[in-house]
Amino acid sequence: MTHETPSESITKLIYTYAERIDTGDFAGAAEVLAYATLTSEGSDDTISGVDTIRGLYEQSTRRYEDGTPRTKHVMTNVIVEVAEDELSANSRSYFTVLQAVPGSLALQPVIAGRYHNRYAQVDGQWRFTGLHFIIDLVGDLSHHLLGDLQP
Repeated sequence: MTHETPSESITKLIYTYAERIDTGDFAGAAEVLAYATLTSEGSDDTISGVDTIRGLYEQSTRRYEDGTPRTKHVMTNVIVEVAEDELSANSRSYFTVLQAVPGSLALQPVIAGRYHNRYAQVDGQWRFTGLHFIIDLVGDLSHHLLGDLQP
């Protein structure tokens, strides 16, 4: 059994969050973010709490017959900075969301941006404490979101 470094554990959290969104497991995504406050660049709004976060994804993200949003969140350029005491950390990463809907939308990137996240050790496990997203590029979100993207 290999012991993961804090950086590896945090990177795995980032990938798990993306995987749960792509599989349509919004309850699972909210659980990954159970200790986090969600914020976005250009907005003073904050979102926290498992039920509220799950509701956000359920009310904003279109799911198809297979229960998924037909997306792939590609997480790249992950940089993790762990505090000396290894009790907290920060990360920066890029995201690109690819989407394809047979008969409606050819495979294409629909949105891209960055995450600036915070983490802490909770009961011996790394957990998100903050997820801040910055949208850099926007494509055709009409098949992804249930409403308009708020500026």
